[in-house]
Amino acid sequence: MSWKRRLTPGCRSSFLPNRDFASLRPELPETPPSLLLLIPAYNEEQRIGPTLDRYASFFREHFPGKVSIVVVLNGCRDNTIGVVNEAESRHPTISHLVFPGPIGKGGALIEGLKLWPLADLVGYVDADGATPPAAFLDLVVRCAAGEADAVIASRWIAGAKITHAQPEKRRFASRLFHLFVEGFFWMGIRDTQCGAKVMHRAAVEKVHSYLRLADLAFDVNLLYSIRRAGFTVKEVPTEWNDQTGSKVTFNVRTSANMVLSLARLRLLYSPFHGVLRPLAPLEAWLYRKLNAPPPRRGGTNGPPPPPGQGPV
Repeated sequence: MSWKRRLTPGCRSSFLPNRDFASLRPELPETPPSLLLLIPAYNEEQRIGPTLDRYASFFREHFPGKVSIVVVLNGCRDNTIGVVNEAESRHPTISHLVFPGPIGKGGALIEGLKLWPLADLVGYVDADGATPPAAFLDLVVRCAAGEADAVIASRWIAGAKITHAQPEKRRFASRLFHLFVEGFFWMGIRDTQCGAKVMHRAAVEKVHSYLRLADLAFDVNLLYSIRRAGFTVKEVPTEWNDQTGSKVTFNVRTSANMVLSLARLRLLYSPFHGVLRPLAPLEAWLYRKLNAPPPRRGGTNGPPPPPGQGPV
């Protein structure tokens, strides 16, 4: 029996009430792909345990391919590592990486994405469990079916189901950030920041060395790099349940940090990217003043090459 048939029983999502995941595309591969799922974590001892249990159990039951769930801990000062170790004892698919210093969500994902050779598909979700496992499997199946090289969840397009909305202040900050992203990059993506994305290994391999932003603007860096490298991105409606205990605080300092990172990324993808190197000391000072994780260095200093060309 093919894996697309074995996905069907009991594998329905509430935001797709009349469809099972096996019916999303008829062209699903007969051999199930392997999946690497990254979960960045910063002081998540109160929230990550249930998320790990739900994801490990759900994918063991509903996804026949090999699954590796890797938690990337960065700068945790609580007992997140203890909670993760307990989850590992219950679920052999879970493992972890530890970075003692706070390298930011983007920094944790840049490090975790170095494991891309381990799987056919590579994705990530937030540690708070805002994206249910069934909604994430939707992304996996669509990506495996070839709908796009990267399939990303969206809370801001028709069909999305938000069961517990973000506070009004966070929604306003999110939409304001979206305006800045569109002004800088014109990607036409309604929700770059939703913490659930799945990509083909080839896309990650191509762009990984060009990922720089270690803060919350990492998602923009990733999506713009994928697009520029000639890969396709598809935004699909998701199910989302905003969680309490967010580590993100929107204030003047956070806003300045995000604008600085977007401006840096815009420079990186411009004819003037060479000015970033002599400005590195000033840049490092600014990130320290903003109490933000500084950009992380990849293997090259220029933007990704056009499709079909080698490194710049």
